[in-house]
Amino acid sequence: VRFVESGGGSVQAGESLKLSCVGSGNTFDGHAVAWYRQTPGSARDLVASMSSTDHRNYADSVKGRFTISRDVTKRAVYLQMDSLTPEDTAVYYCRRQYFSDPWGQGTQVIVSS
Repeated sequence: VRFVESGGGSVQAGESLKLSCVGSGNTFDGHAVAWYRQTPGSARDLVASMSSTDHRNYADSVKGRFTISRDVTKRAVYLQMDSLTPEDTAVYYCRRQYFSDPWGQGTQVIVSS
């Protein structure tokens, strides 16, 4: 099992980014998936999740600004991030939500004020 995240970068507050995550094989098929983020010295926090039936949940801090989605044909999970704030600065990771899968390398998001 392997996940590769991409799409991070440095942006100004108010701008948008779309993160992508590709899983090896059919890793995501039929499973809940989630995005997490981590800042230095802190634990990884759950940002957004999507069940196998496409029910979505979001952390209060990103509700209304972030959207999680998946493309089964591309074996990918996405995180659309709008109205970014400096507090969104972190390394973002994806994986299946209820499995102890190995973490990928993550993708860095830096938001400047």
